[in-house]
Amino acid sequence: MEKLKPKQLQRLQRKRAKLAASLQIARINDKDKEVKLQASMQSGTNKPSHSVSNVTAMADSNCKRHYSEEIDNANSEICIKEEDELESQTNKKPRLNNEEYLKQSYLKMQQELRDRQKRLKDIPNLTLKDVGRNAIIDDNNIGQRIPIFFNDVRHLLLYSLFGQKIAQNSPRWCKLEKYKKVSQTVVLVIEGLSSYHFITNESMFPHVKDNLKYRLEIVTPGIYGGSIVEELAAVPSIRTQYNKLISHSQETALQMNRNFMKLISATFPVAINNVQHDENNDAKENLPPTDKFDRKNLLLSFEQMIDHKYPVPFKELLAERFCSYILTKDSYKEVTAMSPMFALDCEMCLTTTGNLELARISVVDESMNVIYNTLVKPENAIVNYLTQYSGITEKMLADVAVTLHDVQQTLKSLLPADAILIGHSLECDLRALKMMHPYNIDTSVIFNLSGYRFMKSKLKTLVQEFLGEQIQDGKAGHCSVEDSKATMKLVKLKLANSLNYGDAVSLRHQKMQTLEMSTENKQYGTSISNPTKKKDTIAIVGSEEITSEYAKYLNSSSLKVVDNKDSLKNDQIRFVIADNNKHAVKLTSTIVMEYNFILCHMKIRDEELQDGIIEKTLRKVNKRMSKLWKYSAINSLQCVIFGGLTNIGNGTCFLDVKVS
Repeated sequence: MEKLKPKQLQRLQRKRAKLAASLQIARINDKDKEVKLQASMQSGTNKPSHSVSNVTAMADSNCKRHYSEEIDNANSEICIKEEDELESQTNKKPRLNNEEYLKQSYLKMQQELRDRQKRLKDIPNLTLKDVGRNAIIDDNNIGQRIPIFFNDVRHLLLYSLFGQKIAQNSPRWCKLEKYKKVSQTVVLVIEGLSSYHFITNESMFPHVKDNLKYRLEIVTPGIYGGSIVEELAAVPSIRTQYNKLISHSQETALQMNRNFMKLISATFPVAINNVQHDENNDAKENLPPTDKFDRKNLLLSFEQMIDHKYPVPFKELLAERFCSYILTKDSYKEVTAMSPMFALDCEMCLTTTGNLELARISVVDESMNVIYNTLVKPENAIVNYLTQYSGITEKMLADVAVTLHDVQQTLKSLLPADAILIGHSLECDLRALKMMHPYNIDTSVIFNLSGYRFMKSKLKTLVQEFLGEQIQDGKAGHCSVEDSKATMKLVKLKLANSLNYGDAVSLRHQKMQTLEMSTENKQYGTSISNPTKKKDTIAIVGSEEITSEYAKYLNSSSLKVVDNKDSLKNDQIRFVIADNNKHAVKLTSTIVMEYNFILCHMKIRDEELQDGIIEKTLRKVNKRMSKLWKYSAINSLQCVIFGGLTNIGNGTCFLDVKVS
């Protein structure tokens, strides 16, 4: 074997020292994981599901904590040892057996790290995006917390089962990596408990502290008069809606939800018609002669408005942030397919406050008539007119007396009660106006050229691509009238074509769906997205009252539904009827390993939350949460939902992936 030169030997020793340090840290993390598992097994809070060797191969994303001193000492010892060896080797000719030892030990450590990394690839990982982090329940964000919505939780459950075959994007609030490695999805719904019960009695939930990393506040359907059962029933019945969902964007699917107007009316003063809506009749609703589909399908959902930072008057949420904003109307009518559309665009200047303030506003109607166009004098002194963008000059505003208040009052009288506002990144215009509106169409959302929802196209680009026109040319800046007309033309063009028109994301997934339909395998669901899931089946466990509620939504589907008496049949959805909450959890624990998706739904009675017995009740809840965790499969997605209190308190969602 060719001998190494002194410099080559030095490099090898340095690389070996670094590799040894990395391996030492990995071993400490794995050892910590093993100790935790053994401790939980001894305390009876977990059940061994595989060998310790498999456990120690798993990564612990939270291991940046109490082993820092041990790591530092280990690294120091390694460095000192390597420095001594390096010094001795530079003073005399290196021996061959030492070189062989260095090479062999280096290759061995390298292979060990590679094997560990390979094993980690089989472990799904759940992390939060900014939207999710804003909803975390902790002491640092009191008064600043922005809850996610029940639709968001449902989106994650769908994504864990179907991935991008049913949900075009990962959830807006979290990221589930390696969703195909999720062995099963386990959901425990506990009605009667809210975020208040958890926050004020956190010590009663040691299982949450030990095993469920993410604790988020959620807006549950009870806040806006909806039903948790109806929302969750959409997950099992999604197979019957596959073609419908795949042909639309995920955002559109959300806003088509029947609770859309309920949520809007819970935040805006909207008078909802008491007439029962029939989906078949709604589909036959009269459309304007120029529209090929209902323009309501282009409205931003409430989740989207919050996601895109639209000003909203949501109770408890963002109330302080938009306290100086006013509504465009004192009361609204329910929006329909015939509701009039108005395109709006504002130009702003930079003032001494450091903020952009309104300097011009233009509004056009569907006939391209300019119904309102005025310059506006900002409340504070202007430091930059931003002429190259706004088109505003000092001379233009010299004699202007119109104020922001004047504009607000004009818009309140000008817009009808069911008006739909159109704009490009309309949230910026509404912020400049310091106004809030419930019905909005955003051309930066409904048109997409990139194929990625988070990448918005400029208005100029969309106009050139779809209308064949040029706008915003020259150095004089933008014209709000021109931009308003451009957004109105784009929306009317989309309405004259299809919901997918101009949306690269929807078109891409429509092609994927067409390709899948051409194959012999048409079993949409977990059997496609995850070959390790052997049965495309679902179980719903609860009292007879609860299961009958789910049956209302699922028995009408084309799926085969049976109760636990006929469980030996090749069923797709199985109802398991329990006598009480304790029995429901026991039954769920018994059959949990047989299903890809299992939902246990129980209710806590008001009398169980009275003073004197509430602590006992919450300890029982914690024990039942822990039991489901104990008997669930490794790599399962665990989701516990506190259902909130109707019109009073938000709910809570506890989440994590069980990796040990």
